[in-house]
Amino acid sequence: MSTSGHHDDADCFMCGLERNEDANVVFRDPLWSGEMVPGYDVPGWFVLRVRRHAERITGLDEDELASFGRRARDLVAAITEATGAPATYLMAFGENHPHFHALVTARGEDVPAGRRSGDILRLRAERTDPEAAARLVPAVRRAYALLAGNGAHPLSV
Repeated sequence: MSTSGHHDDADCFMCGLERNEDANVVFRDPLWSGEMVPGYDVPGWFVLRVRRHAERITGLDEDELASFGRRARDLVAAITEATGAPATYLMAFGENHPHFHALVTARGEDVPAGRRSGDILRLRAERTDPEAAARLVPAVRRAYALLAGNGAHPLSV
């Protein structure tokens, strides 16, 4: 474990995101990070991950657990605000990358019925566009700062 308290396991893809370029990061606080992730760079897709290595939601400590809901709500709201998506999904699996994280995916009107709900994950192969995904980061960052900063969440009303 590093002196910052963040695990940096060379074998853990999610831990490796501590080195993610700042341009890909929506926010980072001592416990959580919201960011665009290489390999999952579909426009409107972001990952919310705990910054230290913790497997499954059951591996979260009390502070991480207590703050997860607020961070998830704020990131979902910011992505929804920035993309105008009629639906934004929050999914946690942890099989491929056993480090607690949630994939947040904006689902636009243009997504056909056969690619909605759980089938949205098929868009990873069909709609990867790193440049378009990166162009969304500043707008999501601004929306997150506004929504998380003042506690107002107009999208939840």
